Amino acid sequence: MGLRVTLVAAARSSSLLAERFDDDRPLDEAGWYEVRLAAPRLVPLGAAELRYCSPTARSRATGTALGYAPLAQPALRDCDMGRWRGLTLAEVAALEPAAVDLWLADPRTAPHGGETLLSFITRVGGWLDTRPAADGEIVAVTEPAVVRAALVYALKAPPATYWSVDVRPLSTVTLTGRPGAWHLELAATVA
Repeated sequence: MGLRVTLVAAARSSSLLAERFDDDRPLDEAGWYEVRLAAPRLVPLGAAELRYCSPTARSRATGTALGYAPLAQPALRDCDMGRWRGLTLAEVAALEPAAVDLWLADPRTAPHGGETLLSFITRVGGWLDTRPAADGEIVAVTEPAVVRAALVYALKAPPATYWSVDVRPLSTVTLTGRPGAWHLELAATVA
């Protein structure tokens, strides 16, 4: 069987247009509503032996609302965006357009003074690779950016692939395998 790690993207804390870098706002009204709608599909994941979450308010609240009683994991925190923390992409693009272009083009740069994209992906991958190697199930409620980073790492994809992965609130991704040898599992929907 191997290890089965299901990542659940946290419910939203703002509209997509109002999302801010490294944001730690709590769930908004729409986020709470979406958790209630998704609960029948997501609550069963709480049967996993190990239940984790990102340390953000919205990840903790999502995990708690789903009955997971998750343990916050610092390695699952969002990318450190340095001086861009709390700003929207549009705000940063207006203030520092050349820096945004550099950040999007080169995963080894951090013009904001925070963490590079490559370092972020490596940190999230390190968390995956330090999970117990024994058979079992893990569920982790994380920021969408963490889900993206985990997919890039697990699939050994080029870091630029990160920008091509869309993760919606309360979506899930399951990785199976063992440290260093991860596979993406896509679930069939029952009609």
